[in-house]
Amino acid sequence: MHRPLPFLLALLAAGALVAGCGGSKKSDRPPPQPEPTGQPADFPSAGGKTLNDLASMADGQGPILAPSVSLVHKGVNRYGFALFDTARKQITGAEVALYTARADGSGVRGPYVARSESLAVKPQFQSETVAKDASAAKSVYVADVPFKRNGKQAVVAIAKLDGRLLVTNGFGVNVTPSNAGGPPGDGDKAISVHTQTLTDVGGDAAQLDTRRPFAKDLLETDLADVLGKKPVVITFATPLLCASRVCGPVVDIVEQVKATAPKDVAFIHQEIYRDNTVNKGVRSQVAAWRLASEPWTFVIDRSGRISARFEGAYSVGELQRAVAKVA
Repeated sequence: MHRPLPFLLALLAAGALVAGCGGSKKSDRPPPQPEPTGQPADFPSAGGKTLNDLASMADGQGPILAPSVSLVHKGVNRYGFALFDTARKQITGAEVALYTARADGSGVRGPYVARSESLAVKPQFQSETVAKDASAAKSVYVADVPFKRNGKQAVVAIAKLDGRLLVTNGFGVNVTPSNAGGPPGDGDKAISVHTQTLTDVGGDAAQLDTRRPFAKDLLETDLADVLGKKPVVITFATPLLCASRVCGPVVDIVEQVKATAPKDVAFIHQEIYRDNTVNKGVRSQVAAWRLASEPWTFVIDRSGRISARFEGAYSVGELQRAVAKVA
């Protein structure tokens, strides 16, 4: 099991409350996607430049870039990340854009301006697990980044802080074809596995859930019983044991979205580790879905194919918009 970077232990701070989904009233519709924090014209153009050129156009070295995703494919990717200062305090609300380049720093592309997505939920959906965790994730930057080629590449950000353009560290990624293994992606057939329910464990939710209080409504459905029959949202997450501190907020988000989603959409939470113990390895369902990090959430359509997937942190609005497409 890949453990996320230490930077993500502080993920993430501040964000606006988002709500609503699935109803017929305008107020119940999924909220629109947030606007980017800036405009491409606010950042240096990439044409013909190297990463060294890009750094020389900035006003100095700045924040630390910490991705919240580990898997990147050729094509357009939802790239989530955080920014931290040298004291590892998160930087929020900044105008920020990503750039990509070859591993040697040539062939820079961008800017891809990010938006800020809140991980906040309504008070009734916030778990004790999250409320008592000062480092639990609160927001994430997201950019839609196209990777034009497979292989090793670099990602770097430029952030506008106090009127200055500051360049971050570079972060290496290995871009792979979408069919190169790993978990199923958009359009792929979802993997049928039995997910244990409360009935299977005699009602003992502690065997199936590290969240407090237990999200029992996410432990009532076996994926194998509903796959290909109705829309499904399945989240693989471990609120108590997640190194990135993202899993708790993610399960809270699933709870809020479920509350207003159409009733025929099935929502399932699958824990990561056998007996909820890290050193016992991952559960068979996690292995079957080929997950090398956590958390992951998949939205599956009525035909049993993946409509959307999220690695790491995402917002209520992002999940609501994904559910609306399959409901």
